[in-house]
Amino acid sequence: MKKHVLIIGAGGVANVVAHKCAQNNDVLGDIHVASRTLGKCEAIVASVVRKTALKTAGKLQAHALDATDLEATKALIERTGARIVINVGSAFLNMSVLSACIATGAAYIDTAIHEDPLKICETPPWYANYEWKRREECRQRKVTAILGAGFDPGVVNAYARLAFDEYFDRVDSIDIIDINAGCHGRYFATNFDPEINFREFTGQVWSWQDRRWVSNKMFEVGREWDLPVVGRQKAYLTGHDEVHSLSQILKVPNVRFWMGFGDHYINVFTVLKNLGLLSEQPIKTAEGVEVVPLKVVKAVLPDPSSLAPSYTGLTCIGDLIKGVKDGRECEVFIYNLADHREAFEDVGSQGISYTAGVPAAAAAMLIARGDWDVGEMTHVEELPPLPFLQLLDRMGLPSRIRQGKIDQELLDARSERLLTE
Repeated sequence: MKKHVLIIGAGGVANVVAHKCAQNNDVLGDIHVASRTLGKCEAIVASVVRKTALKTAGKLQAHALDATDLEATKALIERTGARIVINVGSAFLNMSVLSACIATGAAYIDTAIHEDPLKICETPPWYANYEWKRREECRQRKVTAILGAGFDPGVVNAYARLAFDEYFDRVDSIDIIDINAGCHGRYFATNFDPEINFREFTGQVWSWQDRRWVSNKMFEVGREWDLPVVGRQKAYLTGHDEVHSLSQILKVPNVRFWMGFGDHYINVFTVLKNLGLLSEQPIKTAEGVEVVPLKVVKAVLPDPSSLAPSYTGLTCIGDLIKGVKDGRECEVFIYNLADHREAFEDVGSQGISYTAGVPAAAAAMLIARGDWDVGEMTHVEELPPLPFLQLLDRMGLPSRIRQGKIDQELLDARSERLLTE
């Protein structure tokens, strides 16, 4: 049984992970939070203490760490005795942190794909550019590395696996739909790291259609979806991590990702992009100072974690899956509704951070218990989904399923179905 967790990162998602690990430290043991800015780590520790989140008496410490420094990261893993590393820092850190885990034998979890700061929207499948090149090394060293264990990617991958195994004889399409129907009250802000957020939307939009990669421009393809509780919502075809694993691992002919955007967001984004302010390439000002426009925009926008106190409304994220069962065409929508206000009351973060952070903590628990400690690099859709979804139900992210006119708790529906089969 693996114990003791090192959380790398100190943003909104790291705050959620720390609180949820603390709430389950009887399973996870010591908890350490590390990032380049020690003060942010100390603020997370103080928040956990203030909410008396630790389930049992245990170690909770903050550390300063430049996670691009491989030797420093290895040393911190060894010094803390952490056997599980949850990487929720910048996506630019993934390969460095993964390397440290491979070297020390610690299990690795992340919530987003690795990115090169100077490259946007690389050749698909994205995982083949970095992570999958380390597969064999993880296997040889028996290091568990779970890629994309947030919500999307992560929980939506588990939904796909469950549907693939239990609800269909043949899956024809998976449409992942991510809607934030909440309101933060600011003129303009992003719900997670602005740099990563904008990078997702400035390159090509890759989707998997008819078993091949299809490229579109951002905001080129949109449609309305009729969703539970949040109603009709406009979403746009968007490039996203899980498309690049689900398409290759489950061999489904069509995998697409749709994200909701309001007209105001699109207008501001378009102006910033047309002015060149979303570029990741360095430029020089008239004074000879070298700056990266995207980093300047990030610096002037609100910190996503600062949105939490005033955030209201719901998120709705799920998989619309179509295929054939018993010779008949059918579809299911498996999803979660998360309340921004409830997330803030639980851990002091907004709902977007909550939906990404809770699953990462749940994945750590499954590694600690042995359920997901597989000793190789893997994606969530390659792992048993039921223990994950059961934990998420208990930890604050219950899942539901809509089949035709019937909408109910996913685990209740599954129990009823198994009883009648």
